[in-house]
Amino acid sequence: MTTATEVKTELTATTGGVRTALAGVSGYAGGELARLLLKHPRLQETRPIFIGREATTLSELQPHLYAIDEQELPVVPYPTWSELKAAGVEIIFLATPHEQSREWVPQILNAGLRVVDLSGAWRLKSASNRAVYKLHDADAELAAKLDAEAVFGCPELHHDAIRNARLVANPGCYATSIILALRPLVAAGLVDIEHGIVCDAKSGVSGAGKAPTAKTHFMHAADNLSAYAVFGHRHTGEVLEQVGLPAEALQFTPHLLPIPRGILSTIYLRLKSRMDKAAVEQVFREFYAGHPLVRIFKAGSLPQIQYIVRTNYCDLGFELAADGRRMVLVSCLDNLLKGAAGQAVENMNVMCGWKEEEGLL
Repeated sequence: MTTATEVKTELTATTGGVRTALAGVSGYAGGELARLLLKHPRLQETRPIFIGREATTLSELQPHLYAIDEQELPVVPYPTWSELKAAGVEIIFLATPHEQSREWVPQILNAGLRVVDLSGAWRLKSASNRAVYKLHDADAELAAKLDAEAVFGCPELHHDAIRNARLVANPGCYATSIILALRPLVAAGLVDIEHGIVCDAKSGVSGAGKAPTAKTHFMHAADNLSAYAVFGHRHTGEVLEQVGLPAEALQFTPHLLPIPRGILSTIYLRLKSRMDKAAVEQVFREFYAGHPLVRIFKAGSLPQIQYIVRTNYCDLGFELAADGRRMVLVSCLDNLLKGAAGQAVENMNVMCGWKEEEGLL
């Protein structure tokens, strides 16, 4: 159990590099984020502050992190935002429920801290898309201003805006896999939008979070494959907004895979005119030039989950039919890393003026 002295020491101002804090360290994404922050080369002089519901230690919540530091790392029970600011914290990560992030972010920004929020509270610009979260704001006018200010935290798309942002909304895991696959082709005007796009995506069980449910316990998930949230998954709005699609153009169906982690999205589309494989591949390579965490496979070679699990890469590959118009895109990533904690670290890197990939390769 963390003592009062340890809590006070943890909140003492430090000198050196950027200091971070993480609220919500007990979940799967929170555990991965804690691991990445502790080993990040730029944060070695300023250990992160970990925040939880009660005073405890990091190894009690995340036993796999015990060996990272010989000392027991304290988890501080909800300090005030001004205390974090006084302790030298510049960026706080929120791995908290959507409702909690929606409540806290205005207070945190008011205290002068920058935020990377892993929830869906601030990702969506359209009120109709955001309605899926059923959020309630104490100050609707202020919330609307922050909705407009929040930057969608996909470094490959919004690097410059993230650099100066106060509030970065980390993308959803499914959304990341689909957006990164579709955006280059749609942005280039190559996709026959009227024909429609079908996305068949499959995720490991950790994508549903740490709290067990009837559909995520072993007896349901093992030796099974099931579709869910058809016509209603909360990541759909992110894809529509970030790719620039009308709702009727996209059919996205998520599935639960009986594996711990990883996402494979298979996307079916039609091009406006005939293209050859080399030209399509070049579109992807030019779009992601300078972004090393997106790997483009050679035309005809398709990604697999086993290639990306426990990495921060998003792998993209495609196959083109003989008619040069029908295309199948495959996008793979680790839902807890490139789809959550790793992308949050990418955003921190950009906010601090570092390379996107620092601490992630």
